This record gives sequence, structure tokens and C-alpha cells, in this order.
Amino acid sequence: MPQVNIYQEDDIPSPMHRIWHAFANNPFAFAGLWVVCAFVLLAIFGPFIAPYSAEAQDPNALLLPPSWDPAGTVDHFLGTDDLGRDIFSRLLHGAHLTFGMALGIVAASLLVGFVIGAISGMMKGLKSSILSHLLDALLSIPSLLMAILVVAVMGPGLSNVFWAVGIALTPQFIRAIHQAVHEELQKEYVTAARLDGANPLQVFWYVIMPNVWDIVIIQTTLGISAAILDIAALGFLNLGAQAPSPEWGAMVSQGMDNLLTAPWTVTIPGVAILCSVLAINLVGDGLRSALSPIKH
Repeated sequence: MPQVNIYQEDDIPSPMHRIWHAFANNPFAFAGLWVVCAFVLLAIFGPFIAPYSAEAQDPNALLLPPSWDPAGTVDHFLGTDDLGRDIFSRLLHGAHLTFGMALGIVAASLLVGFVIGAISGMMKGLKSSILSHLLDALLSIPSLLMAILVVAVMGPGLSNVFWAVGIALTPQFIRAIHQAVHEELQKEYVTAARLDGANPLQVFWYVIMPNVWDIVIIQTTLGISAAILDIAALGFLNLGAQAPSPEWGAMVSQGMDNLLTAPWTVTIPGVAILCSVLAINLVGDGLRSALSPIKH
């Protein structure tokens, strides 16, 4: 005879389960997550699955349209450029230069911004006020303009783009984490934790940070989309990746000469940039909606 449970037990989901359930119920955010995962895989394995090398030229296939055009061929699925290079292969090779580099830049900026923002957020008085006003002054300069200024000093090139975009994005992470930690520091539950004998490190990590992680996650998604746009913009302006690099912004710049005769050389890498930024923004918006009920 099966055992009868006379006690009613409620299955209370954990906060992470509730966040994931709220996120998964948003179809746009969930679709964006799949697209982001696809771009991450392309950034890792793109060069290995590309049918041609990024610089391989075919003089018999100049400015071939995509395969769905009557004049296109399946051998060059997305067509070729004016040098006979396969656009599909160049997109796969360039995924780690645009999308992958954006992830690396944001990871480095987040690390530096988290350390500085957390330390400054726990401060009080004149030092905290000076840093807050300094960050406001830095944030008044758009990240792309800041990156252009850094590249103008350091010179063009992908290695300099990493530092330029990273320097431009770091103040945003510092400001967001500084503001979030400083606001939480003024609340009553922090005072209660201090009265219970918690030291400043315990107050920061075990009391404040659980209420700040949502700000960090949302700012990270915003930073990734900004990094993608900044890298592509610098490549388009010939301040970042230089020809014949398959970086997506540089591909758009290289195709501008054939915009009227071969528009696919510009639109296809442009669509890749658009899809990556749109997917990141959809994920960020979904996370913001999923985290807001948990926080409040």
C-alpha cells in the first residue's frame, strides 16, 4: 500500500529557477539567447568550418551574387567581393574579430570596473564624491568618441582597438557598480548586518552583492552591444582592423566602393552586425524583465 503523505508540501522554486522561468517565458529574449549562443559558437569554431580561407581569391568569381540570385552559385553561398573572396567564409573568420573580441573587451572592462567600482562604492565622504563627479565627466563623452581619441593616440590596428574600446567602456562599469553599491550601503539591512558584527568584506560580499548582481548582468549585456558597435565603427573608419582583415566593420568599409553594383558586399556583413547587437539587446531586455520581480 503506498504511503500517504498527510502534510501539504509546497514546491518553492529557487530565485535562479524563477529568473530562468520568467526569462524563458519571453519568446523574444529566448530567441535572442539562441542567436547569441550561435554567435559564440561561430566565434570559436568559425575559422574551422569556413569553406575557404579569409584571403583566398578566385579571379573567375568576381562579384558573384548570393546563391539565391539566378547568377549566383552554391559554391559561394553569400556571394563574393571584388577580389573574388568568399563572403560567407570571411564572415565566419571575422566572427571572432568582432563578436569574440567584444566579449573579451567586456570581460576585461568588467573585471577592472568591478574592482574599482566596488572599492569606491564602499567609500564615503570626499573621496567618493570626487570619483563620482570624475566618472560623470568621463561618461559625458560617448564611448565611440573616446575610442576614436585613444586610437588616434595609439594608432590603428586590432590590438589597439582592444585597449581603446576597453578604456572607453570601463568608466560605464565603474559608474554602474559604484552607484549600485553606494545606494545599497545606505539601506537599513546593511546597518543591521553591521550591528550583528559583520566586517566590511562580509557586508560587501554577503549582504550588498546579492542585490547588485542584476545591475552587473544588465550592464554587461549593454556593454557587449556597445563594444560590437564600437569595434565595427572603428573598422569602418579604417581606424581599427585594416584590409584585408575579415572584421565585419572593415568588410562594410571595403564593400562601399561596390555598393551600387554589388550591394551584398555591404548589406551581408551589416546584417551580421545588426543581428548580433539585436540578439544581445533582446537578451538584456529579457534579463531586465526577469530580474525586476526578484529584486522588488
